Amino acid sequence: MKRIGITTTVPVEVVLAAGAVPIDLNNLFISDPDPASLITIAEKAGFPLNTCAWIKGIYGATLKYGIANVICVTGGDCSNTLMLMEVLRHKGVRTIPFAYPPIPDCNQVTTAIDRLATDLGVTRQAAEQVRKELLPTRKLTAELDRFTWAENRISGKENHFWLVSASDFNSDVGAFTDQLGAVIQKAAIRDPYPADEIRLGLIGVPPVYASQLYPFLEGYGGRVVYNEVQRQFAMPYDVADLGEQYTRYTYPYATEQRIEDIKTATTQRNLDGIIHYVQSFCHRAIGDILIRFELGVPILTIEGNMDFGLSQHLKTRLEAFLDMLSLKRTATR
Repeated sequence: MKRIGITTTVPVEVVLAAGAVPIDLNNLFISDPDPASLITIAEKAGFPLNTCAWIKGIYGATLKYGIANVICVTGGDCSNTLMLMEVLRHKGVRTIPFAYPPIPDCNQVTTAIDRLATDLGVTRQAAEQVRKELLPTRKLTAELDRFTWAENRISGKENHFWLVSASDFNSDVGAFTDQLGAVIQKAAIRDPYPADEIRLGLIGVPPVYASQLYPFLEGYGGRVVYNEVQRQFAMPYDVADLGEQYTRYTYPYATEQRIEDIKTATTQRNLDGIIHYVQSFCHRAIGDILIRFELGVPILTIEGNMDFGLSQHLKTRLEAFLDMLSLKRTATR
């Protein structure tokens, strides 16, 4: 089956309806045994040092793993994808542009999905059938998320891994569904996490040092019970069709849509504080201004780029934030 890389979450139902295997290039990059080597590939090709590590990693992963077809999200994600698309095309990769509209309008989103379906030689009706077939899998991702914040039996790292993988279902929907179901069954008989833990939200793009971040927080009495963007990748809403599904998906649109989702989660999940991860050189970092103004809980903003592990400086900041939240909770009792 033809493999199609994606630079971020796209209407994956269209890709599957076309009989292709979706591959999230971000996950391919960050799960590589040596992700820094993929960045080196891009820098040797001429990518500037002050380009986001995700863009360079996507480029390196595409070349290393021989991905011949890539859907490049040119609207609603990273503006650097426009130039990435040109460079990939120069390297002989077939690039397929996909743009979310500037506002979450269902008609405009449906038009964009129709255009992608045409580019892949399939109909939206066929993609709608795939959407229905994916409902049991998406319900499992929602259940895993519920087990994280309501049942308190899933770690922040597990939540991150399974929800971020919903962008392409690890390139195998059947295996993904079976494995996720098994994880939930095992979690159901675990002892829950301590009731006095610090409950955290992690917002912003998935961190480059995610594999170390979650265990570190849990080692100091905190646990992430809300992964904002990863949860959005899993499409947590009940919807009537693809147009509505990708209209309610908050990531591509204005920060105000994201803030409403974060506010709801903050109340529902009883969050003590929020960690906002921003990627170096990313325009989304400016949104931290709005987020701090709108949210009524303590926020720690952290940054990363090519640092795949936690620096001592970052560890100290995280530990101090958790200490502050613990003292704040004690003072309000």
